[in-house]
Amino acid sequence: MKTTQTNPRAGRREWLGLAVLALPTLLQSLDISVLYLALPTLSADLGANGTQQLWILDSYGFMIAGFLVTMGSLGDRIGRRRLLLVGAAAFGVASVVAAFATGPVTLILARALLGLAAATLMPSTLALISTMFRDATQRGLAVAVWMSCFMAGTAIGPVVGGALLEHFWWGSAFLLGVPVMVLLLAVGPVLLPEHRSDGHSGRIDLASVALSLATVLPVVYGIKELARDGVAAVPVLAVVVGAGFGVAFVRRQNRLADPLLDLALFRRREFTAALAIGLVAGAVMGGTVLLVTQYLQQVLGLSPLHTGLVEVPQAVAMTIGSLTAARLAGRFGPAQVMAGGLVLAAAGLAVLAVAGQSGGVSVTVLGLVLTHAGLGPTMALTIGMVLGAAPERKAGAASALSETGGELGIAMGVAVLGSLGVALYRAQLAGGMPAGVPAEAADAARESLAAAQKVAPTLPGHLGADLLAAAQQAFGNGLTVTAGLGAALFVGLAVLTARRLRSVAPAGHEEPAEERELVAA
Repeated sequence: MKTTQTNPRAGRREWLGLAVLALPTLLQSLDISVLYLALPTLSADLGANGTQQLWILDSYGFMIAGFLVTMGSLGDRIGRRRLLLVGAAAFGVASVVAAFATGPVTLILARALLGLAAATLMPSTLALISTMFRDATQRGLAVAVWMSCFMAGTAIGPVVGGALLEHFWWGSAFLLGVPVMVLLLAVGPVLLPEHRSDGHSGRIDLASVALSLATVLPVVYGIKELARDGVAAVPVLAVVVGAGFGVAFVRRQNRLADPLLDLALFRRREFTAALAIGLVAGAVMGGTVLLVTQYLQQVLGLSPLHTGLVEVPQAVAMTIGSLTAARLAGRFGPAQVMAGGLVLAAAGLAVLAVAGQSGGVSVTVLGLVLTHAGLGPTMALTIGMVLGAAPERKAGAASALSETGGELGIAMGVAVLGSLGVALYRAQLAGGMPAGVPAEAADAARESLAAAQKVAPTLPGHLGADLLAAAQQAFGNGLTVTAGLGAALFVGLAVLTARRLRSVAPAGHEEPAEERELVAA
């Protein structure tokens, strides 16, 4: 039977601690948003081809997805604050390495190291929120503030990063994280409580770690290659091998007394549904935002700074949506608010699909604002569901699963939808290549829109302008198709959300912690 939540309420120390936890959250969103802006500049400077550009983006997310479960469980064992501070130091060092990379391979490796460090930060912040805010209503507000800080970083990142790219070299954008991490290392030990679960031995099962990596990495590699080059033996085999290791991973967790991942968490419907929503939403937005940012710069001709300013309203919209999520859910119910948010996000993607054809900054901004305004309450409520469904001693593992779903979704969205956009661009340009363009120039232009912009000025007469116009039209068509596909996915997800989560109670009327312990035991 449902009973009213009676957990103790947080005080001033916990809210000050939340402000500290906002620092790594802010940093991660800064890093992501700045990289999208810097990608055209650094690609030209380092000579990165289209595949290397995707790996510069993907390596970060793939490493996070691969190690989040391990790091979440490790934080439960050795202490969540300790893991957070170790990750902060590692992230700062890796940021410096990325800033001074001399080639695309070096930058890809640095991004992978950043992803590994971020995998220690992300579950620690959410797990500490779960520890510090035991009252369901306060926890919902804390999660909304946490998400708002992420979106604030998304808003600040393009502006600050754009200003840096206007006046300094692209590596300066990566150095933004260094002072943030130094500040976290200075104040974190004072304001954040340490917590580790007494129910864990403190040792990590290394075989489970190996199996989790052997599951995630081949699968995402295979999906990436299938999306980029079509069906081939190697990527199909990679997906099959990864799935096989996944089965072995699940079986091992069921046999262990102290598993790396407690599969009992998936017995709660709201926990599993929230993870699925985060995965799909992350995938759709990961690929769409990448294409829209490139569209603003390479088709509409905006500077990095101007692009950053244009993307501020979407961050404001998502922040407002996140902060109003708990109140709306208390009045209308979580399922109704989440489904409505997804429908609004789908409408925004439909507007972006129109922008890919008609162009214009104002239409693009409208689409981004509607999409993020709908996603704000949806994502805040899904994270709150994950934390609320898990017992406190498993908060690190639950947070890791939530972040894994979102990050894996983003990485897969960049790989799948980003690669779909590239494939559509190449197909469109191949069919609309202006007559008279030399074969060598045509081959180079089909590689990417950036390559077309580079080769166009070398062509005589009107051929350069014709080639550039055809390339921009091809890219816009790719954006239209991917945004339209995302809108359809969001509508379907809204229907499933309304049906599967209609019985979930608003915050403040959920099962107390003791009952969650029994369910997950």
